[in-house]
Amino acid sequence: MAVSTGKINAFMFFKLPSAWWSGVRLIYMDDTKAITSVKHRWANQNPFKSMFWAVQGMAAELATGAMVSSQIAESGKRISMLVQNNTANFSKKATGRITFTCEDGHLIKEALAKTIATGEGQTIWMKSIGVNKQGVVVSTFKFEWTIRLKQ
Repeated sequence: MAVSTGKINAFMFFKLPSAWWSGVRLIYMDDTKAITSVKHRWANQNPFKSMFWAVQGMAAELATGAMVSSQIAESGKRISMLVQNNTANFSKKATGRITFTCEDGHLIKEALAKTIATGEGQTIWMKSIGVNKQGVVVSTFKFEWTIRLKQ
């Protein structure tokens, strides 16, 4: 793993301060799985006293994007990454600590190999599932990441 959780969390402090101040943290990452966490609190709530949907989105996106970023760094190539599309489903009020897990890291390596070999951009759909302390799914996000070689 080229990029540690500590480095990602420090990066957020300087480059994604809204995620940092909302309490979003990367707590685990390897080549296939990443876990983020965020706790519902006054600073990240909506008027209905649950976690604002965008805060959930930041935590969900980090669970996918951290793995993409790390595997790009491991490749040693200059490759850009960007979210092209996303979908979200909210199934329960998000209160307490919400943990987002993405287990789609295996999709990245193949897409990187294709973009490096062909020079053509690739897309990857990755899913991040948020659960509360009781293990109940509160939201599911899907992100379409695009990767391509920089010219």
